[in-house]
Amino acid sequence: MKIQFLQKGDYEIKFLIEEIRPSFISALRRIILGEIPTMSIEWVEFKKNDSALNDEIVAHRLGLIPLTFDYDAYNLTKECTCKGKGCSKCEVKLVLKKKGPSMVYSGDLKSTAKDVRPIFDNIPIVELFEGEELQSEATAQLGLGKEHAKWQGGVVGYKNKVNIMIGKELSPKPEYVGICPRNVFDIEGNKLIASRPLDCILCNQCVEASKKIIKVTPVEDSFIVIVESVSGWHVEDLIMKSAEILEKKGNEFVKEVRKIKF
Repeated sequence: MKIQFLQKGDYEIKFLIEEIRPSFISALRRIILGEIPTMSIEWVEFKKNDSALNDEIVAHRLGLIPLTFDYDAYNLTKECTCKGKGCSKCEVKLVLKKKGPSMVYSGDLKSTAKDVRPIFDNIPIVELFEGEELQSEATAQLGLGKEHAKWQGGVVGYKNKVNIMIGKELSPKPEYVGICPRNVFDIEGNKLIASRPLDCILCNQCVEASKKIIKVTPVEDSFIVIVESVSGWHVEDLIMKSAEILEKKGNEFVKEVRKIKF
């Protein structure tokens, strides 16, 4: 297995991974989407809501606000020592109190824990007009993306790396450069070259225009992967955690198979 990082940001990472089976990258993607525990608002108790939106709509918006949290400080409610009753190890309270006229933002949520807070403070929740007030107390808990999208750890997409072959008999015309929607080709001297092959999306427009003198084929064991964190996880930790979960699943599978008597 070979890994080459192509781009890296605060919430997004792009890398090339080679010499693996498609099933591996697919399993990694499913784990990031549905099996990474993240913190999100689960329950909301409204003390006052004079806004134009019903309680259910405001609660839904609150639930979709991504929250930061200490990965090692909290347990899933069903796995906590309190047995689901609710304690500081499995849930956090966030209080919201605002009067109009004003816009209520995610940054107005006041948490009882220093490590749990909205990732972004400028997410709009509801607008309050003159004389209107919103008061609520929300309970945030850990959960999994397979239970609800608000607990999704990240967004993952991948595509095959491609192999671009350009026949020697091809005349390097400018239209071949312009026809590619991802600007993969350049003309250098008297040759058409694929300067940016990793940007290819296998649309095959160049293949059709050149009457198949240009050949584009996917590399079956190599993938370009983009991972974006949409939760309190740092994107690097998100990938590492998914790999740990995948390894744990593999070890458990081997353990169970060994119990079988053939």
